[in-house]
Amino acid sequence: MKSNVASLQDYFGQSLDVPRDVDVLRERYRSAQPFPHVVVDNLFAAAFLDRLVAEAPPPEAEQWQTFEREDLERTYRMRSAMDVGSAGSEMVALMHSAAFLYLLSEITGVWQLLPDPYLQGAGHAMMRRGDFFKVHADRNVAYDTGLTRRLVVIVFLNRHWRPEYRGQLELWNHAGERCEVSIEPEFNRTVIFEVAYPNYHGVPQPLECPADRMRRSFLVYYHTAHGGAGDRITPHSSRFAPAFYRRRKSALRRAAEQITPPIVLNAVRRLIKGPV
Repeated sequence: MKSNVASLQDYFGQSLDVPRDVDVLRERYRSAQPFPHVVVDNLFAAAFLDRLVAEAPPPEAEQWQTFEREDLERTYRMRSAMDVGSAGSEMVALMHSAAFLYLLSEITGVWQLLPDPYLQGAGHAMMRRGDFFKVHADRNVAYDTGLTRRLVVIVFLNRHWRPEYRGQLELWNHAGERCEVSIEPEFNRTVIFEVAYPNYHGVPQPLECPADRMRRSFLVYYHTAHGGAGDRITPHSSRFAPAFYRRRKSALRRAAEQITPPIVLNAVRRLIKGPV
């Protein structure tokens, strides 16, 4: 990899600062607890990320889709990959490029990565005061393509974010009993971690930021055509842990929620509740 750093840097130009210690990042990723992950600061050009933030739609814009599931989640995602804007399109092109996929594979050891041009569950993400996402393991299969999710890359976009605002990304142990790593969502901090069960993580404490502040990030999922270890993959949506995060539900209802995309579940719940 060392001989390729210069050529990768030539490819990315001023948009990305290719780490020169990829061997160190690889070891940190593989040995990380409670599951494989690595944090890289200042990976992207700050001016580039500033443009990305500046063009993000305001909180009330129709481009946002609210994800709200009882007492488990209240977050915002982009409705469509068509809504990311010009800087967002540049970001997606960079993060979907063969060179970036190669860099990710060198760090994580996961090869033949495939991006998702539709940005299902990805792209711009936002949380506001009072929002949260309880500890969970991510959906493991893409909604429509059937590809296996293997990695997620999260780029935080929050300048001058204070710890008392909360919003830390927490990584929990495999039993879903305790937080082992807490990551501040600081500007130009990139987190790469493995999508697998039971790789529990979340933002469980409701945000306490000022009403005019948002916790922003840009995330991208990466896939492979198989599970990576010859294992049979059983598709599931977000699996929450520990058990006290869930209400008691019938086996049929739990099974239905495992295979139904959140956007469909939200639509059904709105129909059941009726107009407000």
